[in-house]
Amino acid sequence: MSAQSVRALAVEAWRRAEAMGLVEPDARRLEAPDVARLVDRVRALGIARGSALRFDNIELPTVAETEALLRTVIAALEASPVATHEWPSVSRVLDAEQLASLLGISVTSLRRYASGERETPDDIAARLHHLALIVGDLAGAYNDVGIRRWFERKRSALNGKSPAALLTGAWNPDDTAPQKVRGLAQSLVTMAAT
Repeated sequence: MSAQSVRALAVEAWRRAEAMGLVEPDARRLEAPDVARLVDRVRALGIARGSALRFDNIELPTVAETEALLRTVIAALEASPVATHEWPSVSRVLDAEQLASLLGISVTSLRRYASGERETPDDIAARLHHLALIVGDLAGAYNDVGIRRWFERKRSALNGKSPAALLTGAWNPDDTAPQKVRGLAQSLVTMAAT
């Protein structure tokens, strides 16, 4: 355990929160106050509240405690859709037609959910969250145009299918195909970090 591993975890937490629209893009100097601000923001949304409270102690947490807390925050972000923030974040990268297709909904429904006119159903929120995390993973390797194209290109790791071909209809993020798509996107982050 080291300050370097804490920094890597902080970047990972920030990357996920950014993809979910919870923090401003490109604010990545990530000094201690930035990490505290990130944790406060996450806690304000009801995510990882218990872990976030540990950062409010008078004494600074140890490196090991900070690593454990950041791992908890990352896991909580992974498991916590926040559709009201994710709609604008994902919509900045994917246009309405592509996003609606990937979510298995009409463009009209997408606009109603994204505007808040109708509450996003849990199954759609889960799919949107999964896409937000994929877009966040891809942002480490591609620009917005590259991300849009990534979903349409056939991939050998997906048995010659495109990610979009595997994300059709009423898919569930826990199903095998969406997990393969996410794993492929995450592998790009791992390659970029090495």
